[in-house]
Amino acid sequence: MATIRFDIDKINDITNFNLWQVQITRILIQGDLEKVLIEKKLKDMNKSEQDRLDKKVLSRIQLCLTNNVLQEVLMEKTTFTLWKMLETLYVKKSLTNRLVLKQWLCMFRMNEGKPVL
Repeated sequence: MATIRFDIDKINDITNFNLWQVQITRILIQGDLEKVLIEKKLKDMNKSEQDRLDKKVLSRIQLCLTNNVLQEVLMEKTTFTLWKMLETLYVKKSLTNRLVLKQWLCMFRMNEGKPVL
């Protein structure tokens, strides 16, 4: 099995949280792990598989946090609650931020003839 290595900055107070969130989501999609972020309980898995998958995603996200940020969210035991706590701490709800994100989403295009990765 081939291993894919990703280079992602750890989140801190300076890092743009929204861009970091997109990068983490893409990494989780590559590993087919993104469903843990969306749902608290996965309907098509038994409890032990859910726990294993949740621990795997939780550890991947925690590895992408600086020590200061990790201290703030260390008590979160599930991926879903960790993700929501990070959003609470770092997402800015300003109109400007929303407009920039909408513009970025509308401008996002895949380059023709280039591989996805």
